[in-house]
Amino acid sequence: VRLHSHDVRYGSGSGQQSVTGVSAADDGNSYWRVRGRTAAVCQRGTPVRCGQAIRLTHLGTGRNLHSHRFTSPLSGNQEVSAFGEAGEGDYLDDWTVVCSGTYWVRDDEVRFQHTSTDVFLSVTGEQYGRPIHGQKEVHGMAASSQNNYWKVMEGIFMQPSEAFQTEQYHAEL
Repeated sequence: VRLHSHDVRYGSGSGQQSVTGVSAADDGNSYWRVRGRTAAVCQRGTPVRCGQAIRLTHLGTGRNLHSHRFTSPLSGNQEVSAFGEAGEGDYLDDWTVVCSGTYWVRDDEVRFQHTSTDVFLSVTGEQYGRPIHGQKEVHGMAASSQNNYWKVMEGIFMQPSEAFQTEQYHAEL
C-alpha cells in the first residue's frame, strides 16, 4: 500500500490528522517530502544515510508524519498521525531510516523507526469504515516484521551533490 494522509482527523486518540494505507497507484494524497530531522538543516540533493533521522512532510496538508503514545484505533498498536503546520511540528516527527548499506537507495526497501518511541512504521490488514472506507490502518509496531518495509514508488529525485559523487567514486590518499 501507499502511505496516505488527508485532512480527516481520528475520532479517538490524539484527534490529529489520520495516516492510512491505500492501494490506488494514482493517489494524489500519497506524496511525502523527505526533510531533515526537526531543527536540522538538510540541503537538497544530500543523500540520506542509513541510520539518519528524517521527517516526512505530507505534500497536500503540510503536516509531518508523527507518532506518540496514543493507541491506534483499530489494532491497538501505537497511533501514527500527521501533525504540525507548514512542515513545522516537534521532535515526535522524527523517524530513523533503517536500511542496509551506507545510503537510502531509491529502489531498496527501508524501514522507518520512530526516534522517540522506537516503534516501526507499519501497516497490517485492519481496514477503516466510514469516512475512509477500505483504507488500511498505519500504526507503530514494537517489533520489526514484513509489515514495516516501505519502498519509494515514484517522485522527484535529486541528483547527489558533487561532494557525494566525489566520496562515492574517488578514494584518494
